Amino acid sequence: MTDALDRPLPVRDDPWALLRSATRARVALGRAGDALPTARELEFRAAHAAARDAVHQPLDPAAVRAALGDRELLEVHSAAPDRATYLQRPDLGRQLAEGTTLPRTEDDLAVVIADGLSPRAVHEHAAGLVGALLERLPGWSVAPLVLAAQARVALGDAVAAALGARAVVVLVGERPGLSSADSLGVYLTWDPRPGRIDSERNCVSNVRPPHGLSYGQAADTVAALLTAARELGASGVALKDEGPALPAGAY
Repeated sequence: MTDALDRPLPVRDDPWALLRSATRARVALGRAGDALPTARELEFRAAHAAARDAVHQPLDPAAVRAALGDRELLEVHSAAPDRATYLQRPDLGRQLAEGTTLPRTEDDLAVVIADGLSPRAVHEHAAGLVGALLERLPGWSVAPLVLAAQARVALGDAVAAALGARAVVVLVGERPGLSSADSLGVYLTWDPRPGRIDSERNCVSNVRPPHGLSYGQAADTVAALLTAARELGASGVALKDEGPALPAGAY
């Protein structure tokens, strides 16, 4: 005879339903005997597959160009010749491919769109975030956008140095998780040049509406950090995010 406690509760009687509706985390999964229910196990496997697919999905420059519309876009490649090398040699993803040339524009800001560990995040969110950010930077001169393949965050320093930009913002596909295969991160560095370290950058993470930050929320924070970095002449640990708290309901 099946114990009534082993049967799933109707949604209306499930005490965990409210918590599950408020988070993308894997909580209150239930059980089937000593194991997970089949539906939850299949959800886990699907999420794991989505994360793996996001890492290995090729960057599609044509899709990024189409999403950006008429904005000028330059393309560069890191010193990692392919995805397998990129994953095994992070150092090569931080260097521009030999022979790369970029126009020296001497602008205030360089914006680099990097595939990182989730090209999917770039395809889905980069154009929306670029538009929101540039709208919030009146008076800033911005170099042509740069799309970087097989790129790590630090590649933005080499790109910005070549362009002669005073600051760089790198939009990069973040490492996928089991509930976030399409998360875009933003890294800001003042006075970028090869050799900068992570403590000299500021990061805004988890840009992925509707489940993460909206483009407007992320752009507000990045624009405020850029303005403060220009006044301070530094970024990273020397620069604190003192902006207002996120509005109610923005998690």
